Amino acid sequence: MMKTTTTRRWAMGAALGAAAVLLAACAGLATIAADVTSFGAWPAANKPGSYAFDRLPSQQSDAAQTQAIEVSAAAALSKAGFSAVAAGQQPEYLIQVGASDGRLIIAPWDDPFWWRGGFGYWGYGPWMGPRWGLGWRYDYMPRFERQVGLLIRERASGKPLYEVRATSEGNRSMNGPLMTAMFDAALTGFPNPPSKNPHRVEVVVQP
Repeated sequence: MMKTTTTRRWAMGAALGAAAVLLAACAGLATIAADVTSFGAWPAANKPGSYAFDRLPSQQSDAAQTQAIEVSAAAALSKAGFSAVAAGQQPEYLIQVGASDGRLIIAPWDDPFWWRGGFGYWGYGPWMGPRWGLGWRYDYMPRFERQVGLLIRERASGKPLYEVRATSEGNRSMNGPLMTAMFDAALTGFPNPPSKNPHRVEVVVQP
């Protein structure tokens, strides 16, 4: 009897442990929805190839921040078939990248469908207000508007071939994994993205 009880407890503990691991794994993954707008038709004769980042003068003044943006973009470019140019070689393409985010302050009552207490009309059965009530509410909710952009030029001619940007909103500012996901969204479907602009793309944010 003691052995059976111990076995059952062990099995239950193992099941709970497995469930906790699964929940932790799921909690580490999140998705974002980005609105993507692309410009220019990628030439059918061109294939993704070697590239180098082309920094604007304003980006050269903050090399650390620019490099962080380039690292995030490089991961998405690799998935699209591009590769960083080898040392001492000329790239086929020059790529400019950028990213920004801004904090928005939104009052809950700016949205007529948002209600979390405060003064208002209350109705009970056939007896409809006005009946004033007091409740808790948050005056402000921080929201972040995030954007990344990318421009691909043919190095030999200097001709711009493809421009794309992705925007999203959320309750987090843009860190490295989120920026990488934004660039992934921007290049989803490259070189033949949906013709509709903007189009919605959902991507997974890797932890």
